[in-house]
Amino acid sequence: QVQLVESGGGLVQAGGSLRLSCAASGSRFSFTAMGWYHQAPGKERELVAVISGGGSTYYADSVKGRFTISRDNAKNTLYLQMNSLKPEDTAMYYCAATRPGKGGAYYLPRRPHEYDYWGQGTQVTVSS
Repeated sequence: QVQLVESGGGLVQAGGSLRLSCAASGSRFSFTAMGWYHQAPGKERELVAVISGGGSTYYADSVKGRFTISRDNAKNTLYLQMNSLKPEDTAMYYCAATRPGKGGAYYLPRRPHEYDYWGQGTQVTVSS
């Protein structure tokens, strides 16, 4: 069983930055594909970024050039550096993980049902 705990959310002005963290329990973290999703009130959960166990990445068009996903396997931690934040980035941000070894080192799951574990979320609010 993998447990995910997000942190780092908060209130920031437009143009500002935040760094989200997701601490994962369990072993074999380096073999796990992980992603960040966000969900605004009344909207569906949307993919923000994904990183494979081998370090490949994928970004939603809306965040390309502004957000960076990374991982520190020694610390079992996933990050999302968010720069040039916009009011439309306001949402609850969730960390998600596949089970270790699923799909191989370059697996980049893009749909919610491809993930096996989810965190509780951290709120990001961007004021204009």
